[in-house]
Amino acid sequence: MTSHKTAQTMKPATAAKKLGVYLEATPAEFQEGVVSRTELNTLQTDPPEWLQELRRNGPHPRPVVAAKLGVSISGLARGGVTEALTTEQIEALKKEDPDWLRQERTTQAEVRKEAVRIKEKNAAREDRADGARS
Repeated sequence: MTSHKTAQTMKPATAAKKLGVYLEATPAEFQEGVVSRTELNTLQTDPPEWLQELRRNGPHPRPVVAAKLGVSISGLARGGVTEALTTEQIEALKKEDPDWLRQERTTQAEVRKEAVRIKEKNAAREDRADGARS
């Protein structure tokens, strides 16, 4: 008896998320089909023009918008940004630098500092524990 390998496939929404693009902006054939793991790898290593264009100019999904603005996804929502934005819109928002964006960037910086502090504290605790075992 031989085993038949079936190609791993994913929904277009999952593939778009892995590619970091906004699903609704992708071509209809991408949205309506399924994407195999091999196709996804090809899209990542040798992106077609439509994918390059989406990554360059958007519209971008919220995780990408948040990263480009240096805030969390929750911070975007608190700032009233709930839809996908283009690169041009993101740049305009950066230039405008509204109060909510400054506040969310400050919050995000504090969260990152706290994460580093906790990581260092845990590493020191592990080092002490390792030293005690020696």
